[in-house]
Formats: sequence, structure tokens, C-alpha cells
Amino acid sequence: MNRSDCPFLFNVDHYQTMSLTIRFVLIRSIILALLVGSQLYLFLKGDRALRRSRLNQQRKQQLRIALAGFFVSILGVYLFLLFRAAPLKHLSPLIRYGLIYPTAIWSFGSVFSFLFLLSTDLLGRCTRLIRSRVSRTTQRSAPAFDSSRVSRTTQRSAPAFDSSRRRFMQAGLRALAATPVMVSGYGALYEGNGCRIEEVRLSLDASRRFDPPLKVVQVSDIHSGLFMTPAQMRHCAETVQQLQPDLFVLTGDFISNSVAYLSPCVKEMARVQARYGSFAVLGNHEHWYAKPEEVFAIFEGGGIPVLQNVHRVLETDRGPVALVGIDDLRFGLPDLEQALEGLDPKLPRILLSHRPEVFPQAAAHKIALTLSGHYHGGQIKVSLLGVDFSLAHLLSPYPEGLYRLGGCHLYVNRGLGTTGTPVRLNAPPEITLFHLS
Repeated sequence: MNRSDCPFLFNVDHYQTMSLTIRFVLIRSIILALLVGSQLYLFLKGDRALRRSRLNQQRKQQLRIALAGFFVSILGVYLFLLFRAAPLKHLSPLIRYGLIYPTAIWSFGSVFSFLFLLSTDLLGRCTRLIRSRVSRTTQRSAPAFDSSRVSRTTQRSAPAFDSSRRRFMQAGLRALAATPVMVSGYGALYEGNGCRIEEVRLSLDASRRFDPPLKVVQVSDIHSGLFMTPAQMRHCAETVQQLQPDLFVLTGDFISNSVAYLSPCVKEMARVQARYGSFAVLGNHEHWYAKPEEVFAIFEGGGIPVLQNVHRVLETDRGPVALVGIDDLRFGLPDLEQALEGLDPKLPRILLSHRPEVFPQAAAHKIALTLSGHYHGGQIKVSLLGVDFSLAHLLSPYPEGLYRLGGCHLYVNRGLGTTGTPVRLNAPPEITLFHLS
């Protein structure tokens, strides 16, 4: 049955599109409210500090005007980036690294500075309130005394307020509040650039061995856009080519927020010449910002097939290998059963799925290796006492790395690009090289 024969399907798509649009508007509104609220709070905090400073009046006024201009500029960039009608393309390095990157770095770090300062303010207010109530209770319960009988010696022995200690503590508090911005800059300019090649050695088929091993290179979550330029993607493709892969696979999220960024991505990834070809599957960003037919056409133009609930049997010099691909688990129409239909279960199989949560189902079908991405390894990750903490580690049991279930394996790639912010911490960009024996 064709979709045109069933108008109800169009109604479903229409309501899904409306729901997705409403969700995006809501998310963007929340983000904008958080950004604007944090900047307003920090502006008022800075303005108050300037008014209380010991600078002369003219200098205070100059700095207050400069502070106001800075925050107005930041808010202007927020509004422009969040609600622009078209994607920004062909930006000069001056605008990209002189305006966009500093704004993104400041934004991410300043939100955490805002949360830190807000929590200390609330804690201070609560402490003063408790002390005030305790003092009132003590005064009410204490017996009356004649203040005239208090000796001068006792009055003189009261400890003087140590203003230098207070200034020292305030300076320490400001340093702590500035730390998130400095860490944000480090995460964007150092950890967010380049990529790390992770090598993984696995057995693809227990009944036979590949000798020499099959070399498969995986790239995921490129997020072509403001923070992933064609030059950066070209460098990635050149790095992959130097690995001389037998097979090159791409596991979704090729764009950041517009289909306009897809063609440059495909053009650069098509530079890789793998012995048995290059293949891709869609991620959630392709469904959010493009139509599947648009994506298929662009990939077809680049000579990279998209495996949409289908499989390909690759005739290698080490024997046949089945490559299976499914749509995004949440926003696509994934169908693993359809993808496996007609495939000899005795063949060694590799499954491509943007999201890793398909792994239990893949293991139930005895698929030897599942390759996924999506979570960026957390992108912003904190490790304490051997335990990793990030949003991805809260959302999924498979945030990054290698997992095993029975005789089957899952590998979750950390991705190349970023979303929301160019900052990465403790989760460097990754190209994965598999040696499958």
C-alpha cells in the first residue's frame, strides 16, 4: 500500500511534526530563559560589586557602562542564534572564533557560575535567617541584666571584625565562580578539537577467523555546522583514509541543526575510499532537521548508501560479512526484523544503529557486533573514584565504550562533534578502528 492511498498516515505525520515543532519551541524557550536569567543575575551581581568598590566615581561609571554593553551584546547573540531564520554558512574565521566561540564558551561556563553564586547566596541568606531567629530566641529566654554594669575592659575585649579575612574569602569566592568559564574554554579549545583513535580487537565469528583481521572504521555524530567546519571534517576523512579501512561506517547525526550542513559533510566523508565501501544510517538530527528523501539523495550523490532497515552482504576475501542498518530508534521507523529478512543467520553480522538501546534485541538475534553512537560519551563527563557522571550516564546503560552480552558485543562511539555547546570535558572526539578476526 502506498502512503498516498491512506491519508490517515499523512495526518499522523502532520501531528508528529506539530508535536516535534512544539517540543523544539519549548526547549528553545527554556534554554533562552536560563541563558537570559543567568546573564541578568551575573550583570546585577557585577554591577553591585562595582558600586561597592573603592574606585572613583568616574571609573565606576565607565566600568558599569562596559559591563552593560558586554551583557547586551551577549543577549543579542543569543537571540540571533536561537531564532535565526536560516543556518549560518561560510562564516569567516574572525566571526567564528572572535564572536561565536567566545559567546558559546562564556554561555556554558557562566551558567554554572550563575548556579554556584546563586546557591551561595541562598545558603548565606538561610544562614543569616537561622542566626537571626536563634539570636531572638536567646534574647527572649536570657535574664535581664544591667548594661551599665558591663566594664570597659569587657567591652574592649570584644574581637574586632577582620575585614581582610572577609576580602580574602570574597576573592576566593570570585575565583571559584570564574572557574567554570575557564574550564569551558579549555573544553572547547583543547578537548573539543582533534580526535582520538580508539582501537578495538574482537572476534566476529567463533566458527572461523579473519586472517588478516577485517579493518572497520566507525565515525559517528559529526554534527556538521557552526562548530564542525568542512576543514575539520576533511581532516577527519584524511585521518580515516590513513588507517586504510576495509569498511567505513557512519552511525548517524551528520548535521547540527539544518539540512544545509549535510552536503559538506557527505562531500568530505566521501573522500574515504574503503575496500568494501562506505555505509551510513540515520540519527535523530536527520529526522529533526531534514526529510529522509533529502538525506538519501545527498548520500546517494556522494556514493554512500544509507541502510534504512535493510542489509548488505559484503563479499570479502575473508568470506561474506553481512552489514545491517536500521533507522533511529526514537524518531525514525526502525525495523530490525525487516532488516534481517532473508539473511542467512550463519553469516557474521554487523549492525549499525544510531542509538545503542537496540543491543539486547540484537544479541537475541545473535548479531556479533552492534555499532552505535548518539551519547557523545556524555560530552561533559566527571569521573570520581572510578565512577563516571554525565547526563548520558543517567539516560542510558550504554553511554560509551564496549559492552558484552553473551557472545555478542556493542560498541558506542563518542562521536566527533558536539551539540548545544562546543565544549567537551573528559570525553574526547573519537574515530574507532576495529580489528575483527
